[in-house]
Amino acid sequence: MLTDVLTGWTAETLGGLTLLAGAAAWGWTRRPQTPATPAATPGTGTARQARTYTLLGARAADGQPVHWPSSRPAGVRINWTGPAGKREEFELTDAVLPDGTYAAERVGPQRL
Repeated sequence: MLTDVLTGWTAETLGGLTLLAGAAAWGWTRRPQTPATPAATPGTGTARQARTYTLLGARAADGQPVHWPSSRPAGVRINWTGPAGKREEFELTDAVLPDGTYAAERVGPQRL
């Protein structure tokens, strides 16, 4: 009788451990792979997502709003040269516009 109990318990335990190991191996192979992004910040090693900013008050030569893609954080100032050759400075913000882009506010003309 004791042999039957030990034999049954051993078989059930080994079967359960085999199923658990198989499920873990299947889950490991099915996990999502994150692609390496070249835009990693040197200090933290984390990648920043590229955002599209709309330069408020700036127009391209064809009269359309100017969109500026950048992976820089909010608060960074960028320089943009308009169609007339005039340089202007904009500050990137976290404000989201209705079209889904982020706002870049004009700081003032760049004096060079």
